[in-house]
Amino acid sequence: MAVRYRKELDSISPYVPGKPIDDVKRELGLERVIKLASNENPFGFSDAVRDAVMKALEEVNLYPDGNATLLKEKIAAKYGVTPDMVLPTCGSDEMVDLIAKTFIDQGSEVVMAEVTFPRYISTSRMMGADLKIVPMKDMAYDLEGFKKVITPNTRLVWLCNPNNPTGTFFTRDQLVDIMEHISPETLVVYDEAYYEFASHPDYPKDSLDFLKKYRNMLVMKTLSKAYGIAGLRIGFTIGDATVLGLINRIRNPFNVTLITQAAAMAAIDDDDFLVKVIENNNAGKRYLYEQFEKLGLQYVKTEANHIAFNAGKDGTVVFNELLKKGVIIRPIGGEKYKTWLRVSIGTMEENQEFIKALREVL
Repeated sequence: MAVRYRKELDSISPYVPGKPIDDVKRELGLERVIKLASNENPFGFSDAVRDAVMKALEEVNLYPDGNATLLKEKIAAKYGVTPDMVLPTCGSDEMVDLIAKTFIDQGSEVVMAEVTFPRYISTSRMMGADLKIVPMKDMAYDLEGFKKVITPNTRLVWLCNPNNPTGTFFTRDQLVDIMEHISPETLVVYDEAYYEFASHPDYPKDSLDFLKKYRNMLVMKTLSKAYGIAGLRIGFTIGDATVLGLINRIRNPFNVTLITQAAAMAAIDDDDFLVKVIENNNAGKRYLYEQFEKLGLQYVKTEANHIAFNAGKDGTVVFNELLKKGVIIRPIGGEKYKTWLRVSIGTMEENQEFIKALREVL
């Protein structure tokens, strides 16, 4: 007799992470492999983070501060909010999971985009949500389409801006418009993991100001991308203290490690490192645009650190052929987007190696 389990799992596939470099080297007998699949920071992390981690190692026999008090205070001071409006988690992944567990009941209406961060759909399905999935419009969010399916009964709306994996964004005016349309009883999760890379003048850089008016909005941020500490797993969410308090009831008490808290505090202070990362991203973006145009490939202009492009042939085939050449990128997947892939912007040398390999494959 089989062990019983939640039947919602029947509709959920396991998350497939980008292939690790060492696995590809071993499987294909390659000496050099570049990974442009997971939107990681090609410059690693700052020296200040290294120093903080080494110092924290001396105390790993102790439990971390379960409230992350100093980290909350540091984040609050940086972003002009109070510490009770901040909740750090083990990456944004954990917060997505906690939000679903806290706010979604069996049959709750949940609205999200067709092509966006995959954890939204898997965690919502896990809780038995009634999903309303809005098709993309030119690989971007169709917020007018969102408005057509959102009702006063909608429990939760997932928004990712800039969007992963397409790199597209919606404007400040569009964010105001959708927030005005949504009932104050509906939770809006606004994920800006790629915020630091966005440079378009119409991008809502003032997203935290929205919290003063919309207490049903949570803003998710991360230190995995621009700050380069993805391996330590640290994200944080800013929002109404009462809403975060509900989530905090089911949060694991030591979800952010002692080392991670120390690293995060150092990373947040290192503005010079951040400037270097953003400048590299902008240069890499311009280079890849030029090369895609020379290759005659359709691509989507990005406000993130990755670019979606149409290879014109099966994305899985292109992915596997690039793998043989020591370049790891990622297919977007799904029948509708089977020829589309996403490449992370690397160092200029890595970008050039990717283009050389892609030209050979195509």
